Amino acid sequence: MPTEPATSPLQDPQVQAVLDRLHSQRRRPPGAGPGSGPVARDPHDYADIGFSIHPAQGDLIYLLCRAIGATRAVEFATSLGVSTLYFAAAVRDNGGGTVIGSEIVPEKAATARRNLTDAGLADFVDLRVGDARETLRDLGGPVDFALIDGWPVSSGPTLARQVVELIAPQLRTGAMMMNDNAEPDYLDYIRDPANGFRSVSLPLKGSTELSVKVGAPTAS
Repeated sequence: MPTEPATSPLQDPQVQAVLDRLHSQRRRPPGAGPGSGPVARDPHDYADIGFSIHPAQGDLIYLLCRAIGATRAVEFATSLGVSTLYFAAAVRDNGGGTVIGSEIVPEKAATARRNLTDAGLADFVDLRVGDARETLRDLGGPVDFALIDGWPVSSGPTLARQVVELIAPQLRTGAMMMNDNAEPDYLDYIRDPANGFRSVSLPLKGSTELSVKVGAPTAS
């Protein structure tokens, strides 16, 4: 099992202090992860609990965003803002830009905004409150990096699958996408070459899918 890195490539102590606090409170969503059965849980019941990526995943997001010069990123879902902090720090360090987040629980969105303010990164984030299937329908232009880390559902297509189908056409060629929970129908989509991506599974937080958009979808 890989250990978390002793140091982070993100060197801003103001940002790191907020991240350290949030990582110490980290929880995993009910039913998330490979092989988990369906659940019926209301995310509003967890308004005071943050479910987030791990530090190693955040460090990877920061480094990859710096490497590709990302200035526009999108994430689903924001929760308390852990992944948002990594994205916003990278965008700022790349010279500026926007991170578009979506969070369905208003209380969590308010907490995320406070955390971003504490880190000095609030000006780089467009946080949209509501259902991501609506809030992320129009991202306002090509996106460089996306994170899909959504809530489990009880039946039908997962939110990850529904959201990736919205976001994928809005990514530029060469853009990267990360998925946290390895939902089978998400993997079916992203690993199908006809959808324009190349993908690999990384041994982070159990399984992290990292993908790059190499072209437009192939017509069937």
